[in-house]
Amino acid sequence: MVYRIYTTRRAGFANEAESLLREWREQLHIDGLTGLTLLNRYDVEDIDQALLRQCVPTVFSEPQTDEVFGALPAADAVFAVEYLPGQYDQRADSCAQCIQIVSGGQRPLVRTARVFCACGCVSEDDLLKIKKSVINPVESREASLALPETLRLQIEPPKEIAVLCGFVGLDDAGLAGFLKDYALAMDLDDLRFCRDYFAREERRDPTLTEIRMIDTYWSDHCRHTTFLTQLDGVEIEDPLAQKSWERYKTIKAELGRAQKPDTLMEVATQAMRYLKHTGRLQRLDESEEINACTVTVDVEIDGQSQPWLFLFKNETHNHPTEIEPFGGAATCIGGAIRDPLSGRGYVYQAMRVTGAADPTVPLEATLPGKLPQRKIVTTAAAGYSSYGNQIGLATGLVDELYHPGYAAKRMEIGAVVAAVPQAQVRREVPLPGDRIILLGGRTGRDGCGGATGSSKSHTLASLEQCGAEVQKGNAPEERKLQRLFRNPQAARMIKRCNDFGAGGVSVAIGELCDGLEINLDAVPKKYEGLDGTELAISESQERMAIVVAPDDADVFLRLADEENLEATTVATVTDDARLKMRWNGKIIVDLARSFLNSNGAEKHTSAKIGVRPAPAVGTAFADLHALAGSLTVCSRRGLAERFD
Repeated sequence: MVYRIYTTRRAGFANEAESLLREWREQLHIDGLTGLTLLNRYDVEDIDQALLRQCVPTVFSEPQTDEVFGALPAADAVFAVEYLPGQYDQRADSCAQCIQIVSGGQRPLVRTARVFCACGCVSEDDLLKIKKSVINPVESREASLALPETLRLQIEPPKEIAVLCGFVGLDDAGLAGFLKDYALAMDLDDLRFCRDYFAREERRDPTLTEIRMIDTYWSDHCRHTTFLTQLDGVEIEDPLAQKSWERYKTIKAELGRAQKPDTLMEVATQAMRYLKHTGRLQRLDESEEINACTVTVDVEIDGQSQPWLFLFKNETHNHPTEIEPFGGAATCIGGAIRDPLSGRGYVYQAMRVTGAADPTVPLEATLPGKLPQRKIVTTAAAGYSSYGNQIGLATGLVDELYHPGYAAKRMEIGAVVAAVPQAQVRREVPLPGDRIILLGGRTGRDGCGGATGSSKSHTLASLEQCGAEVQKGNAPEERKLQRLFRNPQAARMIKRCNDFGAGGVSVAIGELCDGLEINLDAVPKKYEGLDGTELAISESQERMAIVVAPDDADVFLRLADEENLEATTVATVTDDARLKMRWNGKIIVDLARSFLNSNGAEKHTSAKIGVRPAPAVGTAFADLHALAGSLTVCSRRGLAERFD
């Protein structure tokens, strides 16, 4: 049986409802609204009435601030909003865990929704405008007001992974059609490269999982395709830029890299190479692990100097935050934490710098297919601060830049610093027989396409296809990972570690070493019905892949259990330089490491740098007057105060 209850804030505490009502009146111009009640709806199954009554004042509500209802209050317009199926719902998950703690029994099923009860004169057009302002189709949908008979999903068993018969025989026209049909992030040259590899080396057609995995591996997000594109010609008109380019060429020759192709990556990393070459970068910590940038420092503890690793990392989540502001910004800081955490570093402080267009413009001025700037700005701030505050991370600098150039794509940057005693970090090359443990959250469809989605060009129709690409972060789960990695005994068992950012199992585990056999059937799932492709490429915000020696595996699993972390052995290191994945007892991926590491077909382009325009000449008074009225110098106090 499914039970339903509603909770809402008492008068004097209903700040969110009051703010939303004011926004609808001022931004949506719905003057007839006289009141708004915002309720949290809880549907619960696998629970008895006595336990439900016990949990009402302890789990579902706070008696001092909340009212509880068994039915909806009277209103002139009512609708409910829920997350899309498969999207992580922290409120529902937390309720289920707390009920289990109270009962000491099985965890119940919980589903939540937000219910909006508006009073006043609300027309059909007004209601449509309200719904459009609160329902982002990427993450949520309008929910039925009826009580369901059950909360259990009707899940069809997954289909076998298809072999893409005829792929190796496709001509250019066929490959172009294939690229469009499967909405791949790779280009036609990459697809030709794949076809030739399978025809020449594997002598077979690929599976769907292999193509999806390769597309993820070679996406701009994972392989920095744009930065590795070779610049065949560079034309520079600006004298200062030309002088810098000549300096770059001189240093490149001095470093013995004159024959290396010119790329943005070569330009970006040259300063580091030069500092190292001249002996001014002696404390740089280098390893085969792909974590955060790391340097060695000496830390005085109890009067003794100890060697520590100091890690720093920034994460950009421009695309996810553009299409789903709360989840995109939350997983921005979550991702920034994960990278140094995979290097066993504990994050101590964060910074947030964002870029937006003018959030004060009328909603009517919103670009077609985009969310309003006001919604992006406010919801992204809520997402980032929610995650950071839950995990307990101090955020110092919080700033937002306002410029018309950010109307097409928002900028969302989270940066963190971390540290760890050097003695707790063990870095070794994995050996055949070593175990790979998947640690942390479970796998679901939310997260499929995160890497490839942010590596594509997008159109007005993109929102219809991006629903699974942006996850909701689970800060308490990542907090458990931090606690486990601060345990010296656990940390010293880890030979190598990688976080489950973009690419999921295929990249997080796939990059740990050359030879791997992965058992996808062992990957913990949020729900049944996932096929092998989804298990292979679904990213997760709160998972780690670690390599341990066979003798350490059981001890590490026990230490993870003590932190209430799910940990499962899912792969074994092999002495064959191939990546293999099994699902339902069949091998659905079997690829040479050399092919995956090729990054696909080489990319070539040319670049032109024009002359910088001279600054506009104005009067000092006019410039000062314009500056004083600009968003550029407005107070950021309200933004900064969101962060603990």
